[in-house]
Amino acid sequence: MKLQGANIIITGGASGLGLEMGRTLAAEGALIGVLDRDEAALARLSDTLDGAQGVACDVTDPEQVEQKFDLLAGQMGKIHALINNAGLLFSAPLLSVGTGGLLAHPVDAWQKTRAVNLDAVFYTTRVAAQHMVRSRTRGVIVNISSVAASGNAGQSAYSAAKAGVEALVVTWAKELGPWGIRVAGVAPGYTDAPSTSAAVPESQLQQIASETAVRRLGKPCEIGAAVRFVLENDFVTGTTIRVDGGLRV
Repeated sequence: MKLQGANIIITGGASGLGLEMGRTLAAEGALIGVLDRDEAALARLSDTLDGAQGVACDVTDPEQVEQKFDLLAGQMGKIHALINNAGLLFSAPLLSVGTGGLLAHPVDAWQKTRAVNLDAVFYTTRVAAQHMVRSRTRGVIVNISSVAASGNAGQSAYSAAKAGVEALVVTWAKELGPWGIRVAGVAPGYTDAPSTSAAVPESQLQQIASETAVRRLGKPCEIGAAVRFVLENDFVTGTTIRVDGGLRV
């Protein structure tokens, strides 16, 4: 897919990795639309990403997704790509021992983590795929996964959700391929980003960095570059690309 003039929607694209992806793609001539629940970040979007259009949306609400996606698509025109980036990093073991005795992973945290990281991907893709088929657009869906998809101790909900995201990459690539739509994933490792620092203690991040083959955390621009590769290479579909600095080797 040629990025020059392509209309690309990024969920959770008003800050963090999503914003960096938008910058990377906009630099190649793509027009960026953002669905994000952070209205303050959306208000700053025009200052941080020139020419981008943003709409406030809770992507865990299927009715909102349909309404707001249609609104954004109406402003932009044909949608050539969707990047399912919105996510929530949550860490908790299945069982732990606290001052009150034996504690179990909270059910509400499981449900919230699944809703943001997995359910939302389904909601947005079902709408985006309809737009692409109806407009006869050879589009691309990119699911942002994580190295946690293979299973991380202390991340039951997050790992399960990301594993589901990668399964959908394969499923949708098979289903949507005949419509001319490619589906692929990008699975970042631990990245030097505010969301990572907020969820993982600094001492643990230093340990993780020492265990990667390149001996450091990833950079947001490196994740953006991987997404760009997936979009531009028309032979990439049905697979998830690991961008983890060799953490899993």
